[in-house]
Amino acid sequence: MYVLLAEDDVRLGKLMVHMLKKERHSVDWVRDGREAVQYSEISEYDCIILDWLLPSLSGPDVCRKLRQRGFQRGILMLTAKDSLTDRIHGLDEGADDYMTKPFEFQELFARMRALERRMDKQLVKEDLLQTGVLTLNLLHHTVEANGKEVPLTVKEYQLLELFMRNPSQVLPRDLIEQRIWGVDAEVSSNNVDALMKLLRKKLEGHCRIRSVRGVGYKLEASAL
Repeated sequence: MYVLLAEDDVRLGKLMVHMLKKERHSVDWVRDGREAVQYSEISEYDCIILDWLLPSLSGPDVCRKLRQRGFQRGILMLTAKDSLTDRIHGLDEGADDYMTKPFEFQELFARMRALERRMDKQLVKEDLLQTGVLTLNLLHHTVEANGKEVPLTVKEYQLLELFMRNPSQVLPRDLIEQRIWGVDAEVSSNNVDALMKLLRKKLEGHCRIRSVRGVGYKLEASAL
């Protein structure tokens, strides 16, 4: 799933990003309510995990704005508030589910899977990303080339998904670092180069990842 996490607690946010990526989810992390709204307008998320107490806009306010603007996928609210009135308020603003802090990650993942089922998703075109002979299945987190599965690690899959969600675009190195390792992670240029080398090797003959000097990388459908 492509997940937007809106959580202003840095320690919890880092842990959640790590655990979500470990489960093979792609994650964008914001710490502000207005940012959450802005990100949702740019990218098509399968699920939004929304903290109640956010700077600028509260979780319920963000939820209401997203629903008013037509967001129809799952929204899971996280909060320390556990009164019946608070739960009703969050659900009335458009949340699909509600979890109180602290929580167990296995329950979080189970609730995310339940949300996905509740959305009654069917395997339609938007659940598949296509670039040349490559097909990335967003539901099953698999990649095929000419109908044959290409085994990828979690980070390799996340990198390829990032490329395929942004076709024909040159992706800057700093963007790749943030999306794959996280905003505050200490990542050297060697980490990016090593991951790029591994992915290139597995996709050899199926596509090309071209280096754009001084800018970043671009995925091209046909290899040389």
